[in-house]
Parts: sequence; structure tokens; C-alpha cells
Amino acid sequence: MPARSKNGRRCLLAAAAALTLSLSVAAPACADTYPSKTITIVVGFAPGGLIDVIARLVGQKLQIRLGQTVVVENRAGAAGNLAHRHVAAAEPDGYTILGATTSLPINESLYPKRGYTAEDFKAISIVATSPEMISAPPGGAKTLQEFIDNARSSTAQFGTAGAGSASYIVTKYFFERIVKVPTTHIPFQGGAPAVTAAMGNQIPLVATPPAAGAVAPVKAGALRGLAIASEKRMAILPDVPTYGENGYPGFVASAWTGFFLPAKAPDEIARKLNVAINAILKDPDVASRLEQLGFEPLSLDQKAADTMFRSDIVKWRSMVEAINLKPD
Repeated sequence: MPARSKNGRRCLLAAAAALTLSLSVAAPACADTYPSKTITIVVGFAPGGLIDVIARLVGQKLQIRLGQTVVVENRAGAAGNLAHRHVAAAEPDGYTILGATTSLPINESLYPKRGYTAEDFKAISIVATSPEMISAPPGGAKTLQEFIDNARSSTAQFGTAGAGSASYIVTKYFFERIVKVPTTHIPFQGGAPAVTAAMGNQIPLVATPPAAGAVAPVKAGALRGLAIASEKRMAILPDVPTYGENGYPGFVASAWTGFFLPAKAPDEIARKLNVAINAILKDPDVASRLEQLGFEPLSLDQKAADTMFRSDIVKWRSMVEAINLKPD
């Protein structure tokens, strides 16, 4: 082989080796230096909602822990789908995070034309849950069984933050599929108005997680908690019995809040954020704040959070299909 050809081949091999070395060094360095600029948490609901409050609480602490600015951007609309779609299409570099609720797994079966799928996301963490609860006005039913007995002669009337919400799906499923009582739904523009209507005796039942503004009125006696969809009673609402205690064992359903990245984001970044957020959840001030709001903090690793998300898609789909729910 001519000397020039041999030299050229050696140069090409050397260049290839150098490129391989540079790539192998650069890949982990990218995760090691993350974050190096502002992180945006995109929330699919208006300011003041459950996920907005959680995103700002966690974001503030995350900013201190990571040493970079963290901002919350509200992209409300289409039951969270606007924000979901935006983050699904974002650059998968860890700087655009979705602050999500159970609307993310619910919408997977409820809205066939979303512009994204669950496969477009990678869970960082599921940070907190708030079990679904039904409450009556002080002058209304004193127990769940009393409410059911009264409803059998007509329908089970209940108010929620809207059709398609977790509270709507769970409550309709319970009454129509388990108790076999027809329902009449009264929608409101949010959980707080529904709670207010029940306190004013305008509706006989309100379905909402405690974190949606129901903790204070139940504790004050302005509402009577009839049943909560958890394995055991909540420490902050010790007088509210579970569905199991009411004779319906195993009926458990919770609204949750969590954080997600585009699916192609590096695993190292997802794990780094998961570790940081779990450390934040162990902060006594954060844990106390979440409990006061009616949340129960979770500390799942990144893989467990993703597994929970995937299993919830199946769980919510079964209820959506059972009540034959269709989008408006």
C-alpha cells in the first residue's frame, strides 16, 4: 500500500477514535453540568389550582437546590391538553418540565385527538396524592348509606369541578356501577365553587379531593365528609370514614400531582430531578404545607413513578369505559 494511503488511513482512524472519545466524554458531561440555564415548569391549569400550587412550592425549593432559576408557566385549556402537547413537543433537554395531574392518564382514554400520547412522556416523580372524597351539607345526609337510601327514589345528585375530572369519574362510577343508582351531575367551574355550593346547601353532595379546598370546611363542620377513597383515614381528617368502612372495601382512588419530561430526555437528568424533588418532599416545612392542603407526599424513585403513571392509565381507562364517558 502506498505510504500516502497508509498515512491517510491512519489519520482517518485517529480522527474516528478522537471523535468517539470526545462523544463518550461529552455525553455524561451534559448530565453532570445540568442545569445550566432556566428551567420552566409548564402547568395546564390556571394559577391557584392544585398543580399550580404544588409546582410553585416545589419549583421554589428546586431553584435553591439546583442553583438555577425555575419558573412556572400556566398554559390553561383543553383539560390540560394544551400544556401536555406543548411539553411533549419540547426539546428533550430537561429544561421544559410538565407539572401534571391525573388529567394526564385520564386524557389518554378520554380524548382520542390530543396531539400526543403517554409514550411522549417520562415521569420524574409523582409528588403527592389526595384521595377522592364526597361530602354533604351539614343539614344533608349524615352517612353514605343514608345518602344512597335517599337517592334510590330519584338519582344521586352531586357536584364536581366538571365532567371528565377525576372526581366526576370516580363518583359516577361508584354510584352507577357499584351501588347501581343513577346519577345527576352538576358541573362547576372548579372545585372551590362546587364546595361553596355544597356549604350553601345548593347541592346535596360535592365530590372533590380534600386538597381542592375541602379540608377547612370539613374540619370546621361546614361540610360533612361521608367517605374518602383511601385505604385508611387521613390524619388531617380523622372523622371522615373510608369507603371500606362504609361497606365498600377496596374502593380506592386518588388525584395526584407529578412532574414529567419529554420521553427522549436523558435518564440521568430524570433521575437527578427525582432525587432533588424527593429531598424537597422530606423538608418538614414542605411536608407540613402539603398535609395542610390535604395532600399526602410520596417519595417514589423515578422508575416507580413511571410505573405508577403507566398503571394509572389502565385504571382510569377502565372507569372511563365503564361509565361510557365521552368528551364534550
